[in-house]
Amino acid sequence: MTSSHGRRLLHLAAAVDQQSVYDADSYVALARLAERGGLDFVTLDDAFARPGPDALSVLSRVAPATGRVGLVPTVTTTHTEPFHVQASVATLDWVSRGRAGWRIDVSATEGEARLFGRRNAAPPDALWQEAGEVAEVAARLWDSREDDAGARDAATGRFNRRGTLHHVDFTGSTFSVQGPSTVPRPPQGHPVRVVDATEKHARGTAARYADVALVRAVSPAQLAAVRNELRETASAFGRNPDDLRVLASLVVDLGGGEYAAEPGHGGGGPRPTARGPLYRGGPVDLAELIAAWYTDGVTDGFHLTPAEPRRDLERLVNGTVALLQHRGLFRTFYPGSTLREHLGLARPANQYAVAGGTS
Repeated sequence: MTSSHGRRLLHLAAAVDQQSVYDADSYVALARLAERGGLDFVTLDDAFARPGPDALSVLSRVAPATGRVGLVPTVTTTHTEPFHVQASVATLDWVSRGRAGWRIDVSATEGEARLFGRRNAAPPDALWQEAGEVAEVAARLWDSREDDAGARDAATGRFNRRGTLHHVDFTGSTFSVQGPSTVPRPPQGHPVRVVDATEKHARGTAARYADVALVRAVSPAQLAAVRNELRETASAFGRNPDDLRVLASLVVDLGGGEYAAEPGHGGGGPRPTARGPLYRGGPVDLAELIAAWYTDGVTDGFHLTPAEPRRDLERLVNGTVALLQHRGLFRTFYPGSTLREHLGLARPANQYAVAGGTS
């Protein structure tokens, strides 16, 4: 779907993180609000380093209460079994009817390692190498069952027709997997993979495997530099860089327009904080910033974390998004039903079926 000036419509996503909230209805309400605004997807963060509900389980509960918005939990690849991770993400894709994503992350601290007791913490480069291997084997496992695997043959009454199951036989630096997956091939083929590529360690994995890269940047120049690096690295890996969506990540405080003139906010743009780049101002100013960064070509869209979840998401949807829709920069309805369709990404072909692999 393109805008009136011939470019792809920009992509918008929001975090639905809520500190110390375990009530499912609260997450459902935020996801429905994001869906009412036509947002591509919502994210729910997760980490072994802090208390909180399991993000993938929460969004599995949100799935049947929503109909279009994408659902992207953080699922770490460190101290977890790759086979289980891919099966859980594939299951979310099934229960959401093709709206699942997976925000890939790593666990770097000794405290997190002690929770599992199997190994010590590893340096970031090694963790992100492992994360890339998990992303690779996940794609192979999602493809290990062809789209008709598990379908009943009307003539014989048998399941799993010959040639529809494939063994993976993958050996990584810390694990090995044979497959096939226990879950049928997901509706999207591959659920959407998301990586925060702000830190240098994560960029190779993002460029090679991510469908969406998030970049926490305080200026268009900073964002453009990382986006160009990601696109160049994706090309070096043999990918079409246009298949990688790069979104600017901002924390947004829309508590009041009276802050718009404060240095570093409003028309001055975001400023660095411990939580990441923070934008403080009104919904109109935020719409102006989004439009400016997007039309300058430095980003494909924005991933926004409300400082005050309910208040700021409401102001984002009712104010900022409505203004962007009025300008023809953002969708007024979902033209498709899957997260890949929202993002303008094709459904991947099955690598084994294309290669003519044997079962």
